[in-house]
Amino acid sequence: MRDLFGEPGVLANGVDIAGVDEVGRGPGAVILDPARRIKGLKDSKELDPDERGELAALIRERAISWALGRAEVAEIDRINILRATLVAMRRAVGALAADVRVAYIDGNMAPLLPDCAAVTVVGGDATVPAISAASIIAKVARDEEMVAASAHYPGYGFERHKGYATASHLAALRDLGPTPLHRRSFAPVEQAHARQTLLFAAVTPS
Repeated sequence: MRDLFGEPGVLANGVDIAGVDEVGRGPGAVILDPARRIKGLKDSKELDPDERGELAALIRERAISWALGRAEVAEIDRINILRATLVAMRRAVGALAADVRVAYIDGNMAPLLPDCAAVTVVGGDATVPAISAASIIAKVARDEEMVAASAHYPGYGFERHKGYATASHLAALRDLGPTPLHRRSFAPVEQAHARQTLLFAAVTPS
C-alpha cells in the first residue's frame, strides 16, 4: 500500500491530502493524520462487518477530518447517477473541516473541485490508505442507513442486501413496488412502479 505522505508534490505532514471513495452514491472523504496511523486499512469490501465497524470508529477518532456526502434520489433521477456521484463527492470534500490541496479519488473519474486538485487512482481503495479509510466510513454509514430503512420499509430486506440489486431485492420490488428510496431511473424500479400503477388502476372502482 502506497504511503501518500511521501508522494512528490504533497506536503510531508499530510494535512492537505484527502482520500475519497463512494459506496451506494454516498461518498466519504478522509484526511488521515500521519502521527496517528491506523493499521489494517484496506478496501472496505475485503473486511467483514465487525472489522469495518472497528476501523470506522478508529478513523473517526484519529483522522484530522472526515466527512460524508450524498446525492438524493430526486437528484439522481434528474441528472443521472454518474453526475450525482460526482456531485456527492464534491460535497464530501467540501464538508471536511480542514483545507485540502490534493484529493485522491478512487476510480477513473473525478469531480471538479473548486479549491483543490483531484487525482484519480484506479483501485485506490485497495492501495491508498486515505481512500481505503474513505471507503470504510462510507460503507459503514451506508449499511447503517440501510438497516434503519428496513424498519421503515419491512419486507424489502434492506438490512441484508444493503440496497444492492440482488435477486431477493428485485423480487421484493416486483411484489411490493418501489419505496421513496428507490430511484425511478433504474429500469427495474420503473418497471415495478409501472406494474404497481397498473395494479392499482385495475382495482380502482370506475
